[in-house]
Amino acid sequence: MNEEVIKKTESAHLPVIGITMGDAAGIGAEITLKALADSDLRKICQPLIIGDLKYLEKAADEFGLDFSFVEVAENSFPNNPEQVGVFDLDNLKGEIVAGAESGVTGKAAAECIETAVRLWREKKIDAIATAPISKKAIFLGGYDFPGHTEFLAELTQTKEFAMSFFAEDLRVVLLSTHVSLRDAIELIKKEKLVELIRFTDKSLSKLLKRKVKIAVAGLNPHASEGGMFGGEEEKEILPAIEECRNEFGIDVHGAFSPDTIFLRGFRGEFDAVVACYHDQATIAVKCLSFGASVNVTLGLPLIRTSVDHGTAFDIAGKNIADASSMKAAIKLAAKLVENS
Repeated sequence: MNEEVIKKTESAHLPVIGITMGDAAGIGAEITLKALADSDLRKICQPLIIGDLKYLEKAADEFGLDFSFVEVAENSFPNNPEQVGVFDLDNLKGEIVAGAESGVTGKAAAECIETAVRLWREKKIDAIATAPISKKAIFLGGYDFPGHTEFLAELTQTKEFAMSFFAEDLRVVLLSTHVSLRDAIELIKKEKLVELIRFTDKSLSKLLKRKVKIAVAGLNPHASEGGMFGGEEEKEILPAIEECRNEFGIDVHGAFSPDTIFLRGFRGEFDAVVACYHDQATIAVKCLSFGASVNVTLGLPLIRTSVDHGTAFDIAGKNIADASSMKAAIKLAAKLVENS
């Protein structure tokens, strides 16, 4: 397909959100189509699914969803709310087995991401919302990235970035992502925390259009209770907080007991909570707001949101996947574009 396929019309004021369909063996197509079946969602943005049109048509039929797809053509973009635009990569050949990781679906999912970044760079879409991918499948497909975050950073030549989750008034930013717990603890160093706190302050202040108030979670039970249950708080975390507050004027506080600080953030006491490792953040997010929370990559030159869950291979093809998080991701992408 010609690279000049999409051109936004001057009359279309809605943000154009490129939606990558994720791994075809998972629930990506299902949740994307179910989300876009909500006509209210299509009133706040112009969706463009980036994927395989034939597969999407087949999926819509299997899931009983009445869609009028339109393949985006040269210098045109769908403006009929009953139609969903598709940028057809035609990259899924042969039978796709639901729930089975393969290099075919992994490569296709990675190509969707690459295409989305290209379309954004060419100013044909305003933001990206991504359906889930399989890390193993994209590796089998020839791509060596631990996840979307690192892949998108590479594609946009972004050096400073972080994974975050937005769950209503709770926003968490992660010090480390997909590493072992042992390695995550080793990564808790003053210098890294100073960098992340400063980055969080800069990124979220820009996104939210205001000065933000940040909390930092401790690592150990009760944030070590003054050194009784570990030394990371005293040696690394507290000095980082003090440096950020005193030298850079950041409104940052902690270290707080990790069993309560996320709830305090959810209640609006802080604009963001810096978490020491992946599951410390995501357990809190998913318990408090599963289905409504959104993964946001901070630091990219583009707006990228995603669901708060994985490919769910165990329920793929069964028409029981919940599209709430996909819907929330698309809505947040549209909102962030409007605020930018």
